[in-house]
Amino acid sequence: MPIATLNGIRLNYDVTGEGPLVLLIMGTGSPGRVWRTYQVPALVKAGFRVATVDNRGIAPSDECAGGMSIDDLVADTVALIEHLGGTPTHVVGTSMGSRVVAELALARPDLVAKAVMLAATGRPHPMAHTLNLGEQALHDQGMKLPAPYAAAIKATLNLSPHTLEDPDRAQEWLDIFEFSAAATPSAGVRAQLGMDRSHDRLADYARITVPSLVIGFADDRMTPAVFGREVADAIPSARYEEIEHCGHFGYLERPDEVNSVLIDFLTGRTTTPR
Repeated sequence: MPIATLNGIRLNYDVTGEGPLVLLIMGTGSPGRVWRTYQVPALVKAGFRVATVDNRGIAPSDECAGGMSIDDLVADTVALIEHLGGTPTHVVGTSMGSRVVAELALARPDLVAKAVMLAATGRPHPMAHTLNLGEQALHDQGMKLPAPYAAAIKATLNLSPHTLEDPDRAQEWLDIFEFSAAATPSAGVRAQLGMDRSHDRLADYARITVPSLVIGFADDRMTPAVFGREVADAIPSARYEEIEHCGHFGYLERPDEVNSVLIDFLTGRTTTPR
């Protein structure tokens, strides 16, 4: 995976396939390679050139431990799109990445062919804010939850009850989460957690003009689907789709359904807002 100095920092990215460019932007604390399990192969098969990136804060991109903002991530994305020469580019983000996509569509609509936002929200909420503060406090106080407990909490917050009802599937996810919980959170992830998310941006999203799709996950506890519908309602002519039986990690829980909606939108097979 190449590393380029863009917008004054080193960004680690990867490009696969041939065709119109799709850039995938991950959420807080996650590397770009997460997309490579399901979304990258499906998009490449559909005829796209697909780029993933480790956002600032995620090594080997610069961690920027001194702090960062959503605007910094937007500027990084602008620089990467220009570096890849894919303008205009289809841009897809999840969770924090969906905020980057929305702000990019506002700031540089000339760079965005279509915008897709998964698990999106355009305004702060006390539950999300308090959880974020708790995660920052754990890091700052040097505290680590026991790995099995941390795994169970992460599964409960990010997966659908329909997924967890199956003991075998639940155990697979718990094993993955327990393994990741053993690692010490990096200074870069702490910087991502510390970004200001206090502004209500819904009124501003009325100025987004690029074709947009918002995908909500019906059992999402982190960013409930109603927040995604708010974002879609705020963006003129945006399309909204909701995927059943999945939580905040819906693109991993129900990848076939998510990929189908995503590819239909990017290829123009579905155009009518709902």
